[in-house]
Amino acid sequence: MNQNLFKAIIACGIVCFIACTTTKKAETEKWSERMARSEMKRFPEPWMIEKAKKPRWGYTHGLVVKSMLEEWKHTGDSTYYEYAKIYTDSLIDTDGRIKTMKYLSFNIDNVNGGKILFDLYAKTGDERYKTAMDTLRKQMAEQPRTSEGGFWHKLKYTHQMWLDGIFMASPYLVQYGATFQEPALFDEAVKQILLIARKTYDPATGLYYHGWDESREQKWANPETGCSPNFWSRSIGWYGAAIVDVLDYLPQETAGRDSVIQILQGLAEAIVKYQDPQSGTWYQVTDQGARKGNYLESSATALFVYTLAKAINKGYIGNEYIEPVRKAFNGMTGNFTRLEEDGSYTITNCCAVAGLGGDSKRYRDGSFEYYISEPIIENDPKSVGAFILAAIEFEKMIEK
Repeated sequence: MNQNLFKAIIACGIVCFIACTTTKKAETEKWSERMARSEMKRFPEPWMIEKAKKPRWGYTHGLVVKSMLEEWKHTGDSTYYEYAKIYTDSLIDTDGRIKTMKYLSFNIDNVNGGKILFDLYAKTGDERYKTAMDTLRKQMAEQPRTSEGGFWHKLKYTHQMWLDGIFMASPYLVQYGATFQEPALFDEAVKQILLIARKTYDPATGLYYHGWDESREQKWANPETGCSPNFWSRSIGWYGAAIVDVLDYLPQETAGRDSVIQILQGLAEAIVKYQDPQSGTWYQVTDQGARKGNYLESSATALFVYTLAKAINKGYIGNEYIEPVRKAFNGMTGNFTRLEEDGSYTITNCCAVAGLGGDSKRYRDGSFEYYISEPIIENDPKSVGAFILAAIEFEKMIEK
């Protein structure tokens, strides 16, 4: 069958699925289903996420599509799998090349989309997916590194590690290692997690700074430590999510695994300490509370819920965290979601983007003022994808 015709048939089926589910009372669905269904209604083809005009390979698309695959496994509904497959088949050509990916930028964000390929390859055996996975593995083999072996965030972000980058690449590497018998990647992932912990950890708060510049050349870098000056909640959320995902594929005997779990346990303790006592959610700048301009932010809250709930489900942290997670989840759904007339849900209060450095016209200095200045938007894929993942783990937790 012609591939475009096949995609059209699948997309039509998804539209029909959405139309049928909107006739349900939305309140009877699990929250993971509500948000997944809503996203498919907003974007009948997943490459349209972020209102894209044409397909492109991106970490945000990868996050949402990965959450759909997890929803497929959570519910058994193949519609979510078919939705994910539309994305990969829009971006991976007949030779397994990843369209729109700029390999030589050595952007660690490229790798996040690769996480969706494991399930598709396992189900179909399509060698295009394996070729694409090998391309991403090759990028990380060639990725520029710090003197101690930490991956640079991008080629243009010289000598820098960001917490975000641990999420983008380390879970991919350990799953690749487990799937294709490359055990050296287990040690690689542990090294990345422990190295950035040593460089960015703040013992006074138990939190981790967003980025670290080995060269101390960046204006945002502390001249003594090389760290950026503030705690950005989403970056810490990426780090926590990376750890629980890496542990899924990290063999018990791997050297340093216990240290990774200890980091997770300390992070869980710190996260709960900075949870807003009224709403149960978290602020954009983690430790600054209700300081003027700071705000409660949905993507970070979702990532924290995901990290904590999954850590409980896997036994890495104790049941004393169940109530903080329950409060956070209820706060997330109560404060950051809105039911629309068409039966879909909007998620609010998402920081559109935040980073470090850049050009002279827009230099991101890591200050409190910078983090609160970025646009706050609705239905951002970083909130949507993280919300679905968080809801899945929360639903597993309360069903135990």
